[in-house]
This record gives sequence, structure tokens and C-alpha cells, in this order.
Amino acid sequence: MLTRLSRVTARVSRDEEHAEANRGLFAVARRTPGLLGARARQGVRRMKSGFRPALQMTICAVSAFFFAHSVLGHQGPIFAATSALISLGFGVDSHLTRAIEVTLGCTLGVLIGDTVLHLFGAGVWQAALMLFFSIMMARFLDPSPILATQMGLQSLLVVLLPLQAGGPFTRSIDAVIGGSFALVLIALWPQDPRRESHSSARDALNEFAGILRECAGALAYSDSTMAWHALVRARNFHPTLEKAGKSISHAAEVARISPMYRTHRAEILNLSESIKFIDLAVRNIRVFARRLSSAITNTALTAEAQGQISHVLEMAAEGTEALALGLAETTAGARDRQLRRARRSLHDVASRLSPEGLEVSTLEGESLILILRPLIVDLLESTGLSHEDAREHLPSLAVPDDGL
Repeated sequence: MLTRLSRVTARVSRDEEHAEANRGLFAVARRTPGLLGARARQGVRRMKSGFRPALQMTICAVSAFFFAHSVLGHQGPIFAATSALISLGFGVDSHLTRAIEVTLGCTLGVLIGDTVLHLFGAGVWQAALMLFFSIMMARFLDPSPILATQMGLQSLLVVLLPLQAGGPFTRSIDAVIGGSFALVLIALWPQDPRRESHSSARDALNEFAGILRECAGALAYSDSTMAWHALVRARNFHPTLEKAGKSISHAAEVARISPMYRTHRAEILNLSESIKFIDLAVRNIRVFARRLSSAITNTALTAEAQGQISHVLEMAAEGTEALALGLAETTAGARDRQLRRARRSLHDVASRLSPEGLEVSTLEGESLILILRPLIVDLLESTGLSHEDAREHLPSLAVPDDGL
């Protein structure tokens, strides 16, 4: 009886396992069309965004090969084409410094290979020596693992491919030609250097506005955990700001060498100055969020003070979002309109930043106001105001004379 019961139990268990497995397969089958569709849409987006770089790479590689072959008379100048392709690549187009580093790496890789081949001949130990030296040289030039791979590959191809007619360093000349064509193309036909820089600045400011709103919510709900989350968010803000700084630096490089975008140098310089002031504001928001968490935990603020400061932080977030829209604009008129709107919002915030105006009566509350004041000044300066003009909107903190 027990044996029969155990058999029935085992059969039921197996049936349940099979049913569970079938349900899993059906679920995968149902999700597969959606997953394939998502992958297809992502592929189409990558194709659209990569159309221009692909066209540039094709034109540059073919032009470098044609010049080395038809003008200089080099036989099979494959290194002219490969150097041009590697120097451009995806994501390197507007990054002039990166393109120069890659061009230099490709050229040095071929040059090292030609030198070792000329001095020591071809062989296994010569190839090993050349490959090791090329990779170490690439690590010296740049931390990117891609450059080390490219430089080592270029030097290794020098040994693997037959020697060209025209001398041992013909391939080095071809590599220089390919890199030079890439740099000329970047200068004459770059992507708009402002696009990425404006976009990254907007993303940074929208994230900053989110931190301000989270601080406002912490005060509105007396939630110290929310204030702590805002602090963590502010501490993790550095990569976003660093990305914005790098994209603006790259845009400035292209604007310096490209005749097409030289007129935008002042615009990019102003954007760079704005990012510097935003960096200062981020430092202050970290201190503010840490003090805020402590103040809420210790109930150092009255309900009226919490409501007033929360409202001011919401206003500051709105002004920051307007500033984000202004810095993201590439047309002067629209940018000026948004920056004026941001200044008005931040002016209103600055005019309220006094303990009396925000109904603050405790020492911890006053310390929060003292941290907010330079933060708002930094944001005002990021709109283009001078430090003196930005400070004019702050109320005086002078202690009144009581006649003693």
C-alpha cells in the first residue's frame, strides 16, 4: 500500500515538473517575438546613428589608399586604409585628442614593426619582441585596451605580410598617410561638437534638479531616509558631471581646428564655465543633504520651517530645469530666453534665503540656509551672471544693532 502510494506521489511530482517546464517553454516562446523585435529596433537605431561615421570611414580609408597607391606609387598600401579606419572608428569622430592618440598608436605600431624587421629580420623571437614592445608602448600612451590591441596588431601585420617594394619604411609612411587623412576629415567634416556637450550638460542639470526635489520631499514628509538617499545620489553624481566636462572639452577641441564650428567657440566656452559652477553647486548639495538628514532625525526644524525650505527647494529645482533647457539649446535666441527664465526663478529663491524669511529659529536650520545661499549663487553664476550680480539678490544676514 505504501509502495503504491509512493509511486503515485512520484508520478504526480513528475507530471508537475513537466507542466512547470512546459509553462516555462511557453513563456519563453511568448517573449521571443518581443525580444527579437526589441533587438531589431536597437539594431536599426545603431544603423541610423552609425550611418555618418560609416560613410566617413569609407571615404577616408579609400581616399588614403588611393593617394598612397596612385600618387606615391606604393604597391598595396593596406596600412594607409587600416590606419584611417582605426583612427576614425565609432565614437572617436569628434574626439580629436583620442583620434590623434589612435593615429599615433597605429603609426608607431607599423614603425616599430618595420624597425625590428629592418634590424633583426623576420622570425619568431623578433615577432615576440616587437609585439611585447608595441603593447607596452601603447600602455604608456593611453590606458585604453583597444589601443594596445590595435598597436600590437599593426606591428604584427608588418612581419606577417610580405615586404613592400619601395623600402622597409614604406608601410610606416602609409600609416602616417591614413592617420593624416583621418585628422583632416575630422577637421573638415566633423559632427556638430555642440550636440553631445549640450545634451550631457542638460542631463547633469536634470539630475541635479532631481536631487533638489528629493531633498524637498524629505522635508515635506519629515523623512530622513529620503534625505540620505538624496545624499547618496549626490555622491554618485560625479560620473555624470565628468561626462559633461569631457564632452565639452572635446567640443572645444573640434571648434579650435574646424573652420565650420570656429564661430561657436564662445558658446562652448560659456558652457564650460557653467559646468564649473555646477560642480561647485554639487559640492554644496552634498553637504546640505547630509545636514538635512541630521536635522530631520533630530527634529531640529519646526513644521513651518520645513514647509518653507521644501517650497524653496522646489523653486530651485524648477530654476535648475529651466537652466538645463537653456544650456541644451543650440540657437542663441532660445537659449537666452531659457536662461532668463532660470535667472528669474533662482532670483526668487535667493531673495528668500534668510532665517527670518523661512521661519527658521534653530542653529541647525540656520546652517542649512547658510549652505543653500552659496549653492544658489553658483547656479546663478552658471546662467552667466557675475559673482557680484548673483550675490546682490541674497538678503542681508547682518545682526541688527540693539544699541548696546
